Amino acid sequence: MRFHLKITLCMLALLSLLFGAGSSLLISASFRDALEREKTAAFGDYRMAWGTLQIVNSLNPYLDRKAISQTMEQLYKQNGAAWTDLRLSTGEEIIYEAGAVQSSFLQAAGDMEVPGPGGCLFRVADGPEGSRFLVFSGAVETNGDVLYLTTSHDISALYTTRQVQQRTHLQVFLVMCLLCAGLSYTVSRVLTAPLEGLSRASRAIASGNFSSRVRIRSQDEIGAVSQDFNAMAERLEGQISELCQSVERQERFVASFAHELKTPMTSIIGYAELIRSGTLTAEERTEAAGYLYSEGKRLESLSRKLLDMLVIREGNLPLTAVSPKSLIEDLSERLRPFYADQGIAVVCDCQEGLCLLEPDLTWSLLLNLADNARKAMAENGGELCFRLEMLEDGCLIQVLDEGRGIPAHALGHLADAFYRVDKARSREQGGFGLGLSLCREIAFLHHGDIWFENRPQGGACASVQLRGGRP
Repeated sequence: MRFHLKITLCMLALLSLLFGAGSSLLISASFRDALEREKTAAFGDYRMAWGTLQIVNSLNPYLDRKAISQTMEQLYKQNGAAWTDLRLSTGEEIIYEAGAVQSSFLQAAGDMEVPGPGGCLFRVADGPEGSRFLVFSGAVETNGDVLYLTTSHDISALYTTRQVQQRTHLQVFLVMCLLCAGLSYTVSRVLTAPLEGLSRASRAIASGNFSSRVRIRSQDEIGAVSQDFNAMAERLEGQISELCQSVERQERFVASFAHELKTPMTSIIGYAELIRSGTLTAEERTEAAGYLYSEGKRLESLSRKLLDMLVIREGNLPLTAVSPKSLIEDLSERLRPFYADQGIAVVCDCQEGLCLLEPDLTWSLLLNLADNARKAMAENGGELCFRLEMLEDGCLIQVLDEGRGIPAHALGHLADAFYRVDKARSREQGGFGLGLSLCREIAFLHHGDIWFENRPQGGACASVQLRGGRP
């Protein structure tokens, strides 16, 4: 059963219990109060008739039955509105009887057990045509005889009023149930609409639409669940996107790796075949051996870089307190003579401080960034600047060059394995496109990141955050 139907049925059950039971109790209480008032009034009228007989008997205890009958008749004429029926009998003989129903009803009512003289009993008796009467019966002793006095009061109006109230209550109850069903169904649909939205979004995500989100309509508990669901879906979409990108990078890596192996392997096989044929001169064999050596060294360099990347990804290297300023200045001193031959000036702008680093890997990172900047400045020279800024949880290292800059389409791919902006130039300079990928892995090992941007005055800036902490 749907949840909104359960809410509707619960509301109907609650209404039936509260309204039905409450109204029924109210009608019953009202009826009992009215019956009690009628009983009190009827008992007073009965006591009036009984008292009259007592007074008459006390004044003249030797009155005959005819005189008593005349007294009762006079009393009935004077107070006829007080009783519906009035009867006085000896039990076997009726002395006086008056009223609308008379003997047929009073005889049946009078058959009830009565107490001795001075006592009184009452009951609610059924009359003709569904009428109801309140009957009082008692005994009076006069002239040595016990006379039985019976009075009745029509209380059919009370029962009629109760029936009308019950009928009205039933009609109102049915209308209330219909209104409650409609309102409960509408409200429950509004309240459960976000849950249906959650269900639809869940099915959409399960079918592969990871961008599906829930519309947040309120700030209550359901709204909080919707916010949490959207946050979960956002995180899941991001992870799926990262996974897809990782798979794509791996596929590009494998394709690029195969391509990188193809060229040197083709050269090695070709020159090996020429040497094996024995048709080359001594000079040609020396030249072929040189090609074999250079291509072998190229493969060795490629395998070494791949091994370094694998070790970094799978290892959990300990970090030690190191001064990044000292590393940068030492590297700058070593690079200046070699870079000066190419017209490149190396400068440093570093802050003092210690960071938790892996020094050898950080040295490799700085060297790769410097080498990448050198290649960009190889044609015109310029200034290569190392800039260091200390952070609360590490440091920010920037390598700024005055080279040719980076094409906009390549800014987001520079750290991808085997990616090269200018493949022909990179091959001439001996690059594989693995240096910056190695830098990114080193930055990740230090809980940081690496990014690239072009400088407004020309050239590029490589920024690396190393957030391994500070001692």
